[in-house]
Amino acid sequence: MLNRAGAYRRNRDYDAELRHWAPLVRKTALHLMARLPRSVQLDDLVQTGMIGLFEALQAFEPGRGVKFETYAQTRIRGAMIDDLRNTDWAPRSVHRNARLIEDTMSELSQELGRSPTATEIAQRLRVSADDYGKMLYETSVCTVVGMDDLGVPEDTLVGAGQNAGENQVFGQIASEEFRKSLAAAIEELPRREGVILSLYYTEGLNLKEIGRIFDVSESRVSQILNQAVLRLRSRLRDWD
Repeated sequence: MLNRAGAYRRNRDYDAELRHWAPLVRKTALHLMARLPRSVQLDDLVQTGMIGLFEALQAFEPGRGVKFETYAQTRIRGAMIDDLRNTDWAPRSVHRNARLIEDTMSELSQELGRSPTATEIAQRLRVSADDYGKMLYETSVCTVVGMDDLGVPEDTLVGAGQNAGENQVFGQIASEEFRKSLAAAIEELPRREGVILSLYYTEGLNLKEIGRIFDVSESRVSQILNQAVLRLRSRLRDWD
């Protein structure tokens, strides 16, 4: 097996394969860019993603039942997320607001025995619905990184009982117990949030495509996504 894998790598034209798969890097970068601050440059993401692609080309072993595209996209996205995490594009106020929303969601969930609505969260925060929407929109970079930190596997987002196919794992799965807790938290999300979360992370739809489905703006889709991820983080903070 190792000899065959070694021969496979030696006989490859990496330059040609990098050129061939470069559109996948750009597609992945554009998918992320829709939820990132304008200060994040597309070229920076693409450059980092190309490094992830090269690492995927070196590490991939055929014959394991996973398509290279699926494997590579995970490595490409992971490289971009690592760069965002290390660079930390979000100002402290954004991290503070994200944490405040998480805390508020956690408190209200315990008091109400269910997931609080956006109106209830805004009221507890003593802000208007518009200001709460702005807070959610600004937490984009925190929730993009945060979702990967959760270690969300594709089959969990698709839902139990469905054929997950080739799983695209976002981050490292801590344990089977964590998976169960995550699946339970996703099941308790408001239905629209759960569907949008799946469309974005599992189906790979961008914000514009999801917006068309729900007849809402891209910024509104981003707000809903961010709220869903913050709900999950508030429920799973014991796993931090």
